[in-house]
Amino acid sequence: MSGPFRTKLTEMVGIQHPVIQGGMHFVGYAEMAAAVSNAGGLGIITALTVAQPPKGAEALRDEIRKCKKLTDKPFGVNITLLPVGVQPDFEGIVRVVIEEGIKVVETAGRKPDTVIKALKSAGIIVIHKCVAVRHAQTAARVGADMISMDGFDCGGHPGEEDVGNWCLLAQAAKELKIPFVASGGCATGRQLAAALALGAEGVNMGTRFMATVEAPIHQKIKQALVDAKITDTTHIFRTMGNTERVYKNPTAAKVRDIEGKHPGEFDKIHDLVRGENYRKSFQETGDIDSSVWSCGQSIGLIDDIPTCKDLVARIVQEAEATIRNEVVSKLARL
Repeated sequence: MSGPFRTKLTEMVGIQHPVIQGGMHFVGYAEMAAAVSNAGGLGIITALTVAQPPKGAEALRDEIRKCKKLTDKPFGVNITLLPVGVQPDFEGIVRVVIEEGIKVVETAGRKPDTVIKALKSAGIIVIHKCVAVRHAQTAARVGADMISMDGFDCGGHPGEEDVGNWCLLAQAAKELKIPFVASGGCATGRQLAAALALGAEGVNMGTRFMATVEAPIHQKIKQALVDAKITDTTHIFRTMGNTERVYKNPTAAKVRDIEGKHPGEFDKIHDLVRGENYRKSFQETGDIDSSVWSCGQSIGLIDDIPTCKDLVARIVQEAEATIRNEVVSKLARL
């Protein structure tokens, strides 16, 4: 069954609606990806979350097979290439993705050439997430099929150039030769309509999908997203050249204070930003203040915790109504 929108995204990856659930640390498990795919979007498993010791890449294989049991719809895998404490087995991750017949991969991060070329040699569709059009052009040259343009509004890593989607998407439409989707700060149907008007083929949402019934995180984290204002995020790792947008809490404030006094000295903040702290908050305690955890400015647009099916349907219906009733109606009658 097709939806009201037919875009290069829906046609390329075979989904009903032009909505992607982007990779998210400690969120992008099989349950999350399958729920989004069953709702008509493109669900994504986060490789670096599941491909951990002791099983490493084989744990990703297990998660992919679990997702196959939960949905018969297309889903993908996210492979992020950013500095982390323990270097992931990227070769093993790519091998598993190919062997398991994954059709779509979302790549992100620095120097993706090797990974993109390996995926393309296996006939996999690559959607590369980046924060600057020049990086998108490089990804296109090495084989990316589509770009996820990630504006400064996003959770996680927005880059170091601080360009929001209002200008970034307009630039992408003007300069890119391959299709792109809008990523960063997306949470509503009006934004999907706006993204399409700016030349995007759909939207990539992360934070909004965290506040859904199926998101495999603690209820207290979900409620924090509902309660938050649009100003309730902040940045850390600025002095490391690896900026990350996170929830504004006492731990993030302490990290920022230490960075101000000891710029670039990661060892001074290591204990505060450990991934295990993040995992415990999301998977065990629900403590919103004891770790640094990623979320985008779209937290200020979240006011409920629906199912993925209801959320995707609402977004698509609102986008269609916005275009038909509010955009088209503003055209001058000839």
